[in-house]
Amino acid sequence: MTTPVNIAVLVSGGGTNLRALLGSENPWGRITLVVASRAAIGALDIAKDADIETAVVSRKALGNSFARTLIEVLTSHDIGLVVLAGYLTILPPELIAAFDHRIINIHPALLPSFGGQGFYGLRVHEAALARGVKITGATVHFVNEIPDGGEIIAQRAVDVLPGDTAESLQRRVMEQAEWVILPEAVREVCRAMADQP
Repeated sequence: MTTPVNIAVLVSGGGTNLRALLGSENPWGRITLVVASRAAIGALDIAKDADIETAVVSRKALGNSFARTLIEVLTSHDIGLVVLAGYLTILPPELIAAFDHRIINIHPALLPSFGGQGFYGLRVHEAALARGVKITGATVHFVNEIPDGGEIIAQRAVDVLPGDTAESLQRRVMEQAEWVILPEAVREVCRAMADQP
């Protein structure tokens, strides 16, 4: 068995996707670092409870040194895979280049629908309801320089039900899609990385 891939999970909120990742088995990878875009968020508490090292790297606080600092934090922890789990900061091109095809993101819609700049959180579900779609879901994709534009790794569909609100739809998409396909995709990407010479 090869050495498991060190995974960094980047977070901005409560950490529901982080919890799903921690609750899944992955013989090819292990979460060794959680990086938050701001302090005092629930995801940091989840990481600390799981004995995982944490860091706060804020674009607002760091300004022009944000990209360099984030790359240094990741490389100093020998990170092989970066997982964006509800991370609400657009990644700088330098980071995407440094971790080419080693950054994945979970998006709460079936891309390319309801994706791109400005589509995050409840906004995605509000847009889906406003459009009147009958099926939505979640997508895991590689990150490139286009927001939500990278190669799709996995998708899972979820029915939109009569009477759905953005909040009820968001919850169902998390439970039936995000928390299922994100751990599966992370495991498969780590397995593929472990198989590389």
